[in-house]
Amino acid sequence: MQEASFQGLIEDIIIFFIIYYVIKFLMRLFLPLLAKKVVEKASEQFQQQQNQYQNTTEPTQPSKSDKPRETKKVGEYIDYEEID
Repeated sequence: MQEASFQGLIEDIIIFFIIYYVIKFLMRLFLPLLAKKVVEKASEQFQQQQNQYQNTTEPTQPSKSDKPRETKKVGEYIDYEEID
C-alpha cells in the first residue's frame, strides 16, 4: 500500500500551477485570433443576408412611373361638438 507524502503533494501543486500558467499564456496568444475569426465570419453571414434581402425586395418595389393608388372615399368627416 502506498502512502501520500508531503513531497508528492508539493510536486502535484507545482505541476498544476505550471500547467495553469501555460494554458493562460496560450489563451492570451490564441483567443484574440479566434475572436477575430468569429467576428469576421459573423460579418460575412450578415452581409450575405443583407444581399439576399436586397435582391428579393428590389423586383417587387413599384417603379416611379406607376400612378399612386387612390383610396376610396367613404364619406365626409363630421366633427361633433359637445353641447352643455
